[in-house]
Amino acid sequence: MTVCGQCGPRFDALRTVFEQHLASGEELGASMVIDIDGEIVADLWGGYSDSGRTRPWERDTITNVWSSTKTVTSLAVLMLVDRGVLDVRAPVAKYWPEFAANGKEHIELRHLLSHTSGISGWEPPFGLDDLYDWDLASAHLAAQAPWWEPGTASGYHAQNFGQLLGEVVRRVTAKTLAQFVAEEIAGPLDADFQIGARESDWPRISDVVAPPPLPFDLTAFPEDNLLRRTLGTPPLDADAANTAPWRRADLGAYNGHANARSLARIMSVIPRGGTVDGTTLLTPATIELIFEEQSNGPDLVLGVPLRFGIGYGLPEPRTVPYIPDGRICFWGGWGGSMVVMDVDRRMTITYAMNKMGPGLIGSPRSEAYLRTIYQAIDA
Repeated sequence: MTVCGQCGPRFDALRTVFEQHLASGEELGASMVIDIDGEIVADLWGGYSDSGRTRPWERDTITNVWSSTKTVTSLAVLMLVDRGVLDVRAPVAKYWPEFAANGKEHIELRHLLSHTSGISGWEPPFGLDDLYDWDLASAHLAAQAPWWEPGTASGYHAQNFGQLLGEVVRRVTAKTLAQFVAEEIAGPLDADFQIGARESDWPRISDVVAPPPLPFDLTAFPEDNLLRRTLGTPPLDADAANTAPWRRADLGAYNGHANARSLARIMSVIPRGGTVDGTTLLTPATIELIFEEQSNGPDLVLGVPLRFGIGYGLPEPRTVPYIPDGRICFWGGWGGSMVVMDVDRRMTITYAMNKMGPGLIGSPRSEAYLRTIYQAIDA
């Protein structure tokens, strides 16, 4: 399968690695983009958009990008911080009064943005249908007590990150998170990104192909185990992403539909100083907030060392050794999608694919691409 698109000779090795992954079947269909200071120096796509290998991955193919969605959700909140509507050090309850219940009155907005709030999931019983009911899902979170002391450590908010922050956005703007993103981010930037997906776009969505099973049985853990509580309620189900209810839902943690080009179009706003082609979403002062370290150590949910700033992960050589040190912020999605924002180099790297690999943050494939890119950049 031919790789389409363009990249300069500097990134020939990236094209080669992509071609090798497609030829081996490790990759089914994918896209990747490198933006350096507003110039698209690599824009590649290829493979197939269906597991039967009957339809090519086209330039405008989109897919569910899982937790790479969180990068856009954080941007939405930071835009409201930039406007003075929100304050990262204010209690969440200032904007969402019901959230103060059960000892949460001192949890600050920055704790939600850095996965340190102590509310990393829903208390059971809570099923997939409940996830699709915005008011119900928010009410459940408002009523809960923290699972650990807020602000003391991160515990990855895998499934409820968008619910928590989206409810804050709704309270202060009277817009849903999906609506805010459509009207104030994707629309102004002409970016092909949606939280959820319009039914008219379903024909060009590439269904995700589920990854290998997790290397553990969540039900084997004690009921109070944070990994089980976070990922098991509701149970993570990759195939759910290919269903109509999922596509109609507003899940700012993990149902963004995009490709590498649209992710780069949006998230390049951070390396480019807050402005993309005349559209300003952030000021430099708000971008600096991202790099204020909020946690550094073993994540209580994922069990690996992570560093979080405000809204994004920061380089952590033990867990993501392929992301160099420096003023870089990033996050990736279940199965491998990735968004890396390198402020020092004014560079944005994005990758979106349909065949999910092993790993909740990145995959061996995304690691290979990022290592190849940085070798070319630093040569």
